[in-house]
Amino acid sequence: MSEVNGVMMQYFHWYLPPDGSLWNQLTRDARELAAAGFTALWLPPAYKGSNGGYDVGYAVYDLFDLGEFDQKKSVPTKYGTKDEYVRAIDSAHTAGIQIYGDIVLNHRLGADAQEEFEATPLDPNNRFQPIDNYQKIEGWTNFTFPGRKGKYSTMEWHWWHFDAIDYNVYNQQQKAVYLIRDKTFDRNVDIEKGNFDYLMGCDLDMDHPEVLGELKYWGEWYLDTTKIDGLRLDAVKHIEARFFYDWLKNLNNYAKKDLFTVGEYWSYEIEALEYFIKETEGKIHLVDAPLHNNFHVASRQGQSYDLRQIFDGTLVQHQPTLAVTFVENHDSQPLQSLESVVENWFKPLAYALILLREAGYPCVFYGDYYGATYRDRGKDGNDYDIVLQSHRTIIDRLLQARRDYAYGIQHDYFDHPNTVGWTRLGTKDHPKTMAVLMGNGDAGTKWMDVSKPNTTYIDITTAVSTPVLTNADGWGNFSCQGGSVSIWVPE
Repeated sequence: MSEVNGVMMQYFHWYLPPDGSLWNQLTRDARELAAAGFTALWLPPAYKGSNGGYDVGYAVYDLFDLGEFDQKKSVPTKYGTKDEYVRAIDSAHTAGIQIYGDIVLNHRLGADAQEEFEATPLDPNNRFQPIDNYQKIEGWTNFTFPGRKGKYSTMEWHWWHFDAIDYNVYNQQQKAVYLIRDKTFDRNVDIEKGNFDYLMGCDLDMDHPEVLGELKYWGEWYLDTTKIDGLRLDAVKHIEARFFYDWLKNLNNYAKKDLFTVGEYWSYEIEALEYFIKETEGKIHLVDAPLHNNFHVASRQGQSYDLRQIFDGTLVQHQPTLAVTFVENHDSQPLQSLESVVENWFKPLAYALILLREAGYPCVFYGDYYGATYRDRGKDGNDYDIVLQSHRTIIDRLLQARRDYAYGIQHDYFDHPNTVGWTRLGTKDHPKTMAVLMGNGDAGTKWMDVSKPNTTYIDITTAVSTPVLTNADGWGNFSCQGGSVSIWVPE
């Protein structure tokens, strides 16, 4: 985390227009975001994807092309050019904001040529089950990067650098994961589908010395080129955990500092997250997908959800110092394969739960802050207009409260299924105290200790609440409206 009470923003969503404007937008927004209370930004993958200027960045083609070369019918990426990217990072640094780069090391797509080799077709839903005989296949596995012409790296990629693909030119109708000859899937990966090493495209063989050498070299080059402050590692459940430990150790030694690193291990099973943390010796934070899922379920169930259970089974409950907490992100937004939307009425409550408590490193979603409108094709084949509502007004108030009041001892009052709250008692350097109360049913009240006798508190989330005067022992009877959150601070 960048500092005490740091807050990051995921500064993109999946359906941003492919107009190459995001890096320049950040250059304009940096000071305003810093003033709002953001201390770090997670930026989308900055390198060329297989769909060129239309690619979100997760279908990786060329890690060394940050929007510099004419490849995949575009020089810029979806977000802009290399020069604009570096300038945006410089602007963020000048404003006092750290930058985390999104890194995808699992796979490659958009190869430049086909190659013939041998492989065994496996059931996509059970990677231990062959569905056909060992055979010759032809796949798109040769990456020559003709637009880059060997600048920064002369390595070309061939079939032997990968362990599996999912497309055979000789049998285009067959649905299979093709395990390449003499290859094995990584161990210590997620056990979904038997073994979830393979995700998509050409899956990198993390045991091949040329692959390991190139990934280490690229990490150093990327750090030198961009001057980023940390990393967001995509799809870590698909690569052996020890690879990340070793790769990150090398990069930190090169940087002569420990880069903040968060991994995306999308699982609602706390045991899976804790296993990855153990294997990486606590060097990598993880996104708290179980907490997001609790928010999703709570927002759907309304008053029938027991708010006392909102942190049950979450990473922030079990590993609070390694949890990156979030309400929504690009994977959970509408029309995505992991769609798990948190309903709008619950988002102020959810953001209070990640921004105003002592545990976890909170991440605000671009779509929740700025709002968005986009059109895309749903799973049923029909086109839909999707509107993401902006919650910027309440998020800004929560950020202000986090910056000014969210310090010190925390007392929890999770003693009612529909009305819960907590107080923060401040520190010597931040002596102001705060009370937070929220409910998913009817309006509620709760006596809570703020340790400030005979002090008037006001609700900064609404102008209609009656001020609360604490008693001689520093307790106050704080209130909130139904289905909302109230933040009480000294008048």
